[in-house]
Amino acid sequence: MRTDKIIKIEIDESGRLLITPDTERFTMIYRSAAEVHWDNKMNSLYSSKPREWSYLDWYKHIVSLIVTDCNCQLLITESTDWINVPDDLKNEIKEYKN
Repeated sequence: MRTDKIIKIEIDESGRLLITPDTERFTMIYRSAAEVHWDNKMNSLYSSKPREWSYLDWYKHIVSLIVTDCNCQLLITESTDWINVPDDLKNEIKEYKN
């Protein structure tokens, strides 16, 4: 299984959760039909704005989908940038283990 660093986790102005990998590109992830998409401009995976699921649920869904569908594990590092992510959510995401 490949691994890649997550360089940025962001909640954008429209409420989407974006996860930006360092080197991997998942341009065809929409084919999984799992409501996870790829933003070519941002080089990021993203979800829809949470309705029934929390941001933590979406994070878990995205990283798990990348493992199962793309054979790649995305890893948070000390240098991961957190943009517009509340501290409590940041801590929950960091505690989550695949």
